[in-house]
Amino acid sequence: MKNLEILGLEPAKVGNVVKGLNQLLADFQVYYMNLRGLHWNVKGKGFFTLHEKYEELYNDAANKVDEIAERILQLDAIPENRFSEYLKVASIKEDGFQQKGSEGIDIVLGTLKNLIQQERNLIKTAEEANDEVTVAIMDEYLQQQEKTVWMLVSFLSEHK
Repeated sequence: MKNLEILGLEPAKVGNVVKGLNQLLADFQVYYMNLRGLHWNVKGKGFFTLHEKYEELYNDAANKVDEIAERILQLDAIPENRFSEYLKVASIKEDGFQQKGSEGIDIVLGTLKNLIQQERNLIKTAEEANDEVTVAIMDEYLQQQEKTVWMLVSFLSEHK
């Protein structure tokens, strides 16, 4: 017996949810690596604060990657695990930046804007499929990310 039969979800409707989750997974994987780069290469004013913040953000992204992949499996699909495939579909691009100070925060905010839009769209798709669990996961992500955006924008107001 398949998961969807037990969960009472229609495979045709869930297919669009899985597609959105796979897109989000690819983008979170690239975001994670970009955050690692920011963490490793931060320099200048605010080094200690930003070094720690980037680490917090990439740990959070790693947890979300795992949660998204597990949700895909729960929906009877297989998550992609090849970085080469992520790069083909990701809307977030790799960046080999070596930013100074708070410049990296602008990159993070741009990425969060992208992820937030994807998550809002995924909520609509999941609602159409009666997939309340995916909706709840995305709601939690949005709650955390909106607070992060507020904090990062507040941080930038002092450092520009």
